[in-house]
Amino acid sequence: MWMCIAVFLLWMKSGGCTEKANTSDLMEYTAADFYEKLHSGKMMFIYFEHKVSPTISLFLVELEKSADALQDYGVLVGKVNCNKELVHAYCTEERVLHTAFLFRGGKEFLGFDLDTVFDVNSIVSEVLFAILRDEVKYVHTDTDLLAMEKAARGKKDIVLGYVRSLGTQEHRSMMETAYVYGSKYQFILITGGPVLKHLGVNELSHSSRVWFLHCRVHSGFVIPMTCPLTLMRKPLSTLSLHSFLQLMEAPLVSEVYNDPSSVQPPQFPYQQTPQVFLFSRPTTAHLDLDTATTLAWRLRGLALLLLVHRLKESKGRGMEIGRNLEWRKVSHFGHLDDEIAASVYENRGDLPDMDSITQLTSDNFHTAVAQSSLTVALFYLKWDAASMAFLSSFLDVAEGLTDSGVQMSAVDCGEWTDLCAAQPGSSLPIPFRPITAFPSVLLLRPQESAQHYRGMLGTEALHRFIMLSHPASPVLLSTQEEVTSFLQEVPHPVLAGYTPDRLLGLFETHRGAPLFTEAAKSLRGEVLTGLLTDGLAEKWAAEHSVDLPAVLVFPSWRTHTHPSALPVSSSAEELLSHINTALLHPLPELTVENLPSFLSLGKALLLLFVGEEEDEFGRRQNQALVEEMRGVVELGGRRMEPYLACWIHLGRTPAGMSVLGSYLGYMPPLPALVLTHLPSGGEIYQYPPNMPIGAPSVLQWLQRIEDGTESAAGLLGEDSWPPAVKFYDFLKIMDMQEPNSAQQQTPEEEEEEEEVVDEKEVNMEEDVLEEATDSSSSSPTPNNNPHSEL
Repeated sequence: MWMCIAVFLLWMKSGGCTEKANTSDLMEYTAADFYEKLHSGKMMFIYFEHKVSPTISLFLVELEKSADALQDYGVLVGKVNCNKELVHAYCTEERVLHTAFLFRGGKEFLGFDLDTVFDVNSIVSEVLFAILRDEVKYVHTDTDLLAMEKAARGKKDIVLGYVRSLGTQEHRSMMETAYVYGSKYQFILITGGPVLKHLGVNELSHSSRVWFLHCRVHSGFVIPMTCPLTLMRKPLSTLSLHSFLQLMEAPLVSEVYNDPSSVQPPQFPYQQTPQVFLFSRPTTAHLDLDTATTLAWRLRGLALLLLVHRLKESKGRGMEIGRNLEWRKVSHFGHLDDEIAASVYENRGDLPDMDSITQLTSDNFHTAVAQSSLTVALFYLKWDAASMAFLSSFLDVAEGLTDSGVQMSAVDCGEWTDLCAAQPGSSLPIPFRPITAFPSVLLLRPQESAQHYRGMLGTEALHRFIMLSHPASPVLLSTQEEVTSFLQEVPHPVLAGYTPDRLLGLFETHRGAPLFTEAAKSLRGEVLTGLLTDGLAEKWAAEHSVDLPAVLVFPSWRTHTHPSALPVSSSAEELLSHINTALLHPLPELTVENLPSFLSLGKALLLLFVGEEEDEFGRRQNQALVEEMRGVVELGGRRMEPYLACWIHLGRTPAGMSVLGSYLGYMPPLPALVLTHLPSGGEIYQYPPNMPIGAPSVLQWLQRIEDGTESAAGLLGEDSWPPAVKFYDFLKIMDMQEPNSAQQQTPEEEEEEEEVVDEKEVNMEEDVLEEATDSSSSSPTPNNNPHSEL
């Protein structure tokens, strides 16, 4: 029952219950009401209102929001209007103008300067921090921490939390969790200093962290001089911390004596936790248990470890069970390994029906491409997880394009390597360079070079790209009706609701438009292009006050009555550059789909994150913020050319929350403005959260960054994709091979090499366990490093 109450309370604090009564929770107390509540001994958080300034008004809004949260902890929240009611010592002193008070046990408990309780997170966290002063200790030095460990050894485990500053969302999460678990664990809070260095953390780190110190006595386990610790690897939130604490109570190693395939998935509260199965032999059972214990310490907080005492079965059967269990782990939870690979493995026996597409080979490639005006070819590998996952989307597109005149096809590059890897000038002339990335989609037309599809690997995006590629580029428009239809209608029903970018080329004759035609072919699939000549072109040029030849650009974000006019450049590349600049929104909204195209511009991102609107006021506030960012672009002028000002709506693009969290190491209050992806380096800068976002102040902030006087808030992570396991590094293994290994060997040498190979296979099977047992820092025994991470 206690567990259910704890889960429900934590869920409530994390925002699980969102349907609130539409009434104000901020009570306004009379002097009589205040004294009555005070003498009853209730806890109260009260502000005594005198004059209402803009700053005080904002505080009162946040105070009202906090009333909902604090009432669950038995704290009444309200205000006393000193202009109506006189409360002696609080309505007559200057000190109360910028102070809110916490009352407990019939007397004043603590006063809070309004600079420290400026929003709902800071109010809740600071009030709970004050209430829980015995349950949550704030330490400054490593000596203080070691003293608390000594006091807790054999009695309580310790939850140690690092937050960058007090009053943040992370601080609130720590306090809310401490309120529930304070009697079970000793909570310690740090905000930096020597303790971080003692824990082996860089003092410049901006990521909040939580460690669990195992100080309580466990059966059969001797507590060392310093308590072993486990790091919580998920971002700090109330729910993630609750889940982490539950995992810390899970058995270190569970021993299984039955058929492992009959083991049930983890039950509440561990149902979202992966299982790792380790197999033991009867002859080494004691050593296997020691190894399992060591490995379990390293996996603590990530997975549950089960030691399976093998039944009397063949080695092959045991290995097969192990493989099945491993994939059951991935299929149930999909978090430890590649989710795409897991999905493909689960469906490995269900090959999709490919009758709806043409199978291209070295023998029929040229014939098949020549028979269709447009062939869309997927180049894939059967053993590549991403290829097989995308294949189903490709087949869905093919079914939707039946009778469209588009030939959908595929090439199995594992079977037809000569086609996929053919070099220019080889005996097999092909209109594309060798395929080196899988899956790849190419659009092929007779007697033309191939066009690469570089969009999202999804059904909708690919379908839309093909439909935009199907019409002629450019399409010749001969009448005013055709021009109107071109600008206002979509070329296919599948594009209903989607507004593409459009171009009109105005030329005296068709022969005068070779550069525009070349540029139009490069834009197929992304932009619709039309060509006007003769009198119709002269008419449109006169209406838009341009001289022939010219290009009119109709971006999807602007009305068709106000196109941008471009002169014809001296080269197709230059014309494409001008077109792309004209199509670029001055303040685009970033989404998962369009982010890669904006990153490809090579500009620094001046990125505004706004939250989802709960009401009309929130919608207007977000709209005002976007207008301020547009003002930054207009006021900055040419100064803003190195930057791409943009914004993300976290309601429409929830993935932006993880992006913001990865940038700063924590979730800041919204709105948040950051500068990232600087060409000069990986620094990330955060606009001061307590400063209103206005065009002049943002430009001044950018100037400070350019001058080098602004400190970075974080760094972009390196794009490193090492092998998941050491013995998966096949390239390294190949590099280590002897250069003369292919030379002829004597029978004795061959026999000796076979023995070495057998030994390597055994070593690779036990490699993970060796990593666990070889590292002294992972063992829960005394070592030189007082706090090595488990």
